[in-house]
Amino acid sequence: MTTAKFKVNRFWSIVLTFIVVYALIKWGIPAASRSITALPFPLSVPGTLMFIYMMLTLVALFLLVTFSDEYMAEFLGPVKKFLAGGYGKIPRLLVLVAVPLIAGWQVYELTVPKVELPSSLRIQHPSSNFPKTFEALKNPFANPTTDEVQAFLEQAEANEVSFIPQVQADIDAWMDMTEPEHVLSFIPTKPMQKFLDQLDAGSVDDEIAKSALIEKHLFEGRALYAMNCRPCHGDSVAGDGPMADGFKLRPINFTDNGTIETIVEGYTFWRVTNGGPGLPVEATPWDSAMPEWKLNLTEEERWKIILAEYDLAQKTPRIPETH
Repeated sequence: MTTAKFKVNRFWSIVLTFIVVYALIKWGIPAASRSITALPFPLSVPGTLMFIYMMLTLVALFLLVTFSDEYMAEFLGPVKKFLAGGYGKIPRLLVLVAVPLIAGWQVYELTVPKVELPSSLRIQHPSSNFPKTFEALKNPFANPTTDEVQAFLEQAEANEVSFIPQVQADIDAWMDMTEPEHVLSFIPTKPMQKFLDQLDAGSVDDEIAKSALIEKHLFEGRALYAMNCRPCHGDSVAGDGPMADGFKLRPINFTDNGTIETIVEGYTFWRVTNGGPGLPVEATPWDSAMPEWKLNLTEEERWKIILAEYDLAQKTPRIPETH
């Protein structure tokens, strides 16, 4: 007794292959890149590269179909049957009407002149009212002092590390639920794990303790960023948050090389502190929706958010010319 094998017609196998390749390039590669690079955002495939890949796929499928008369006949079979009305006259009519309409609409969208408002001239990073005293400011949480590291180490040894109020309740709930060996296990990064391993061994290197303290500051900064900045600037700090399209001026993309990497930390702090209302006239402050965060966030919270922003964007601030 033999079992008949299921066979997909060559026409549909070609169509499915084309769709699968497109899906892999469009969504598969970005998803894999996020896992491979461990970045908080996917690496999208550029449109030009997408076009090249799909054209190569099309050429390969064309060569396969035309490899033999048998393959060609099998591929054209469903097409000829459809055109002859073998699948019904109504489906044939709908497709023959829809295809030209869709093609014409795409051509129209590509060729029709676009009416756009002239772009307004605006200085992205104005400095006319930037206080000189801010220029040399450094983020106090990016380079903890020896005393701060020692105090953190003592808290860690006693397993009594405190966090900002915004996350403390969640951490307490997590501890009640999981009963971890140490509260800092809540931060699952490699520097923190290395610190906990040394803490458990009874000998902690000063640099490891410093790295762990910075990880704690980064965790708190990311939490504060998610609560206050993510709706506009997005998870990947690329200015693509869920509210970004609702503003006249899109939020700044911090991953762009021309943004926070070109300014000193003191300017970033001043900008976050004063928001849109603090900008000079040449920066069109009436177009900026950024709040005056000094009214809602403490100085410590603002600095921790800035620490997280630079880290998420994988950027470093510009060094002041006086250094």
